[in-house]
Amino acid sequence: MSAVAELAPEAVQNAREAVDRLYRHRVLRRRSPEVSAESALRGARASAALEGADVPLGSLRQGEITDPVVQGALRVSAELGRLGGLWRQAPRQALARLHTLAAADLTPAPGRPRTDSTLSDPLDLGPAPSAAECAVRLSSLVDLLSSSKAPAMVLAAIVHAELMVLRPFGVADGVVARAAERLTLVEFGLDPKSLAVVEVGHLELGAGYAEALRGYLQGTPEGVSAWIGHAADAITLGVREATAVCEALSR
Repeated sequence: MSAVAELAPEAVQNAREAVDRLYRHRVLRRRSPEVSAESALRGARASAALEGADVPLGSLRQGEITDPVVQGALRVSAELGRLGGLWRQAPRQALARLHTLAAADLTPAPGRPRTDSTLSDPLDLGPAPSAAECAVRLSSLVDLLSSSKAPAMVLAAIVHAELMVLRPFGVADGVVARAAERLTLVEFGLDPKSLAVVEVGHLELGAGYAEALRGYLQGTPEGVSAWIGHAADAITLGVREATAVCEALSR
């Protein structure tokens, strides 16, 4: 995993520096909970948009949106602050909880692993691994979370990509994967206050999001490098979004 961290060193370093600058913002001395709350709202909107449910932030803020994908993303976002310990101690349970929240209105059995290949594919990533292969790789991912000494940014990127590749539940997997990425950034120390709106970063990078995931799917050093670079760039853009929130509050 340490070798993976060197595949996109410039992008990773830029993202680390951006997070460090954000945490020095004067607004955070007294108003960091407000920034975190706004980050959560904007992150939920962006995550839903990446699933195909793109709604105006203003309408979301006013509670005017009833779309089940958006509502699921909001529930997930609201729960993240309570899942940190579970994410470290029992990642499978945390993932099941995230999916229960994300897909409560989308499937009759939220939180349960898929048993066949019938699944949604909003990013057109192509066929997912079989349910049996998915279970094996998910176990490897859980082991990685409990044993890896990799930088939080790299670990979060791998968690995100693996969940997107595996699509372990069959629906709303993207919302779960992006929530798991944010949880990893928080719990492994890069962004402990959950300020960076990394989901907005992925959304702003447009088609590059799906392209980078397809590259990761190939399993080549070039593909993994491109994904790590994309994930780091998304964090940098997410920091920019959070900085804008700070500046708005300071005015």
